[in-house]
Amino acid sequence: MAKNQMLQFVNLQRDMPQKRDPSIRDRDFNEIYAEFSEAKAEEQASRCSQCGVPYCQSHCPLHNNIPDWLRLTAEGRLEEAYALAQDTNTFPEICGRICPQDRLCEGNCVIEKSGHGTVTIGSIEKFITDTAWEKGWVKPGTPRAERPESVGIIGAGPGGLAAADRLRRAGIQVTVYDRYDRAGGLLIYGIPGFKLEKDVVARRINQLEQAGVQFVLNCTVGADLSFQAIRGQHDAVLIATGVYKSRDLQAPGVGAAGVVRAIDYLTASNRVNLGDQVPEFTDGELNAAGKRVVVIGGGDTAMDCVRTAIRQGATSVKCLYRRDRANMPGSQREVQNAEEEGVEFVWLTAPKGFTGDPVTGVMVQKMRLGPPDSSGRQSPEVIEGADYTEDADLVIMALGFMPEDLPALWNEEALEVTRWGTILADFRTHETKLPGVYAVGDIVRGASLVVWAIRDGREAADAMLEYLSNTGSIAAE
Repeated sequence: MAKNQMLQFVNLQRDMPQKRDPSIRDRDFNEIYAEFSEAKAEEQASRCSQCGVPYCQSHCPLHNNIPDWLRLTAEGRLEEAYALAQDTNTFPEICGRICPQDRLCEGNCVIEKSGHGTVTIGSIEKFITDTAWEKGWVKPGTPRAERPESVGIIGAGPGGLAAADRLRRAGIQVTVYDRYDRAGGLLIYGIPGFKLEKDVVARRINQLEQAGVQFVLNCTVGADLSFQAIRGQHDAVLIATGVYKSRDLQAPGVGAAGVVRAIDYLTASNRVNLGDQVPEFTDGELNAAGKRVVVIGGGDTAMDCVRTAIRQGATSVKCLYRRDRANMPGSQREVQNAEEEGVEFVWLTAPKGFTGDPVTGVMVQKMRLGPPDSSGRQSPEVIEGADYTEDADLVIMALGFMPEDLPALWNEEALEVTRWGTILADFRTHETKLPGVYAVGDIVRGASLVVWAIRDGREAADAMLEYLSNTGSIAAE
């Protein structure tokens, strides 16, 4: 390819990395997309129009310099492309895999709007960073000089890890506390391997450890260690716990055996694939093998559940969602992948209750879309007299997540929350009402995207650095 040759969208068709055949990929938890070759990555990057107002960049929560690293990729300058991608994104290889590009950067690509097909931004971002790891360009963020200040981070998910990386690079002493036995949060235990293989996360954790970040695992704040003790040990504290409390459904039979929460189901599956012994999986409680599975919900968590059930050997997998395909919150790309793998989507349906204990079926109400609600989306309405029962041996509830009551769990009434139970924090600095205490990610936003948590973590780290430089220790307060 000639150097500096862009705007090739008029000559080149959009192309994605090859997907493994559904009849093969539905047997394992490996990622389904192959890697671009260097020539293919250069070719696809050259399709970028280099537009004066890059909507891909403005619609990316991290405002990644997408047109610039696409141009560098097209010119074969991959190390420079990686440096530019890493400059705004702590984990570009993770975002390249799991971001819903169809709703963010690619969904707002100018050439997509003109009918030429979007640039395959996510796949190129993944290729750039995977190449950087292979070539040894990714280095631990070891600081040039150490600083005496100490920061405690509660939660080892994407927000907490992004903040830890940025703080450590500045020389701050960083300790990350997490309730689980592995760092990574939902990146390890929530997202299945077919979307994000765990060694991709593990190498980032290892790099943070090499840079000097300390991890205190199997530590539940409020039980094993008090929040007040963490504040006393550090000069500033970041709350990045995420949201893990599942939304409940009030319906007859909801407590029956075989009606399970999505977070429990996905965590068990990921643990098994990591080599752990999980009794609830072994005894069949959280195992879809040989079962008729019904998943309730239409978000990305529901997509993870249905595709996991297929791989576990379910005899059938159906997804019930109360709106239609066009109005579902989950990624359309994930819906397509799920359908290719054998999942049946039953649109405009909602559960009314459950039969049997253990569960034998879901009582289903058929729905239609009525006038828009306060959010602007059409409200589902029940069609009277159209109920039926969907046979099921395992029902997975993927209805979203709510924040835990942290002020009560941590015995810290001064930690203010919103009416939704999320932590109240400044939207610019992420500082709470407690001096030197910050909060980021889903515990502030509610259940959201990994890329937003990364942005929050980076912003909070910058605010904390300014706080530490100006005011010093909170430990004596």
